Amino acid sequence: MSETAATIEEAAPPPPPLPPPPPSYSSASLRLASLILRIFTFLLLLISLIVLCTNTVDVYPQKLRFQDIYAYRYMLSTIVIGTAYSLLQLALSIHNVVSGQDGILLLDFFGDKLISYLLASGTGAGFAITVDTKRLTDADPLFELIDIREFYDKAYASASLLLLAFCSTAMLSIISSYTLPKKV
Repeated sequence: MSETAATIEEAAPPPPPLPPPPPSYSSASLRLASLILRIFTFLLLLISLIVLCTNTVDVYPQKLRFQDIYAYRYMLSTIVIGTAYSLLQLALSIHNVVSGQDGILLLDFFGDKLISYLLASGTGAGFAITVDTKRLTDADPLFELIDIREFYDKAYASASLLLLAFCSTAMLSIISSYTLPKKV
């Protein structure tokens, strides 16, 4: 009986190999990636703010400014809030990279998620109002004499930069989601 058990054990296939462990990213590389993304986000928001705030066109007898349209005001407020948060997080990220600490993980986790949603809504508002008003002014013969295309091009540019800032903040949100369970 022992000979049969030995032959059965010899004939049995070897157990399958264990799957490789998931890749392990060091905290230092995540901090550096976070810092680079925060710099990128801050620059995108700053340029978007400048483009939006300088957006005016002469419509005789007055000027059409971005603040005359409520959706652009909302877009401006999302850019300002995002810029302020980005500047705060940029300073904290620089401190984290220099000191080698992970910082305030819950602020990163919840803040990145909230700001990314806010930037997404500002992007949607900017694109939506630009498409609607462009469609209306293209159909109106009064606007044929006025070159209002530059106004819409700047609005599209600002909203596009805001969209890129949202994507960057969404990536930061993923990084903070990955970092949080490892430390808490």
